[in-house]
Amino acid sequence: MALMSLGLAAALLLSGAPAQKCDCPAGYCCSQFGYCGTTSAYCAGSGGGGGGGGGSGSGGLSSNVTDAFFNGIKSQSSGGCAGQSFYTRQAFLTAARMYPAFGSGSSGAGKREIAAFFAHVTHETGHLCYIEEINGASHSYCDQTFTQWPCYPGASYHGRGPLPFTFNYNYGPAGQSIGFDGLRSPQTVAQDPVVSFKAALWFWMTNVHGVLPQGFGATTRALNGAVECDGKNTAQMNARLGYYQDYCRQLGVDAGGNLTC
Repeated sequence: MALMSLGLAAALLLSGAPAQKCDCPAGYCCSQFGYCGTTSAYCAGSGGGGGGGGGSGSGGLSSNVTDAFFNGIKSQSSGGCAGQSFYTRQAFLTAARMYPAFGSGSSGAGKREIAAFFAHVTHETGHLCYIEEINGASHSYCDQTFTQWPCYPGASYHGRGPLPFTFNYNYGPAGQSIGFDGLRSPQTVAQDPVVSFKAALWFWMTNVHGVLPQGFGATTRALNGAVECDGKNTAQMNARLGYYQDYCRQLGVDAGGNLTC
């Protein structure tokens, strides 16, 4: 997917085709597969990257991510979607306790981050409908050059969860950080809703949180800029933006500037 290859885009979830080129924000590295990030998988041999850490405390989250807000997103997907019963507000709030920096800062900045996160989640999952990348298991997402994150026989590193990332070099560090075996059991992200949101927030805090001051457009660039920015796919870029502006209105905060990429 930039998104780690998130391959992030409803396109990722829906088509699974990863981007091959980067135009990363300052402080981020471009991996050999064309995705932006700050970990060694992205920066090895490319000259470093900035950090994004932290998390998302539930203090102001529960008052902003209300039942009406969260379920309002899900209500726009089909009743037969797997995500309808999988994704829950409580799972999100529980996961967010691991990331107290998420949605923090000034009231306006915190609300804009919440709006941005859920805008991309909505776009990637079809309003919290999809749990896994469609036909994801048919793609090879194993990069054997990352020997510290070895691929395991039978394991598929396709996109899963609210911000579906791919490849062993993402599942490995995500699992190590969150506390599950991302290399041997990547399917956990599609089986445990709390782990699923933790994985999404891990990716967000590692790769996106740091560019938030640059505006919503920078978050799109960090996630899927190689596919959508600089005129490559303005329809997809504007779809994300539309969700963001809607969620900002719901949260009562100005969307800010630099909205496109």
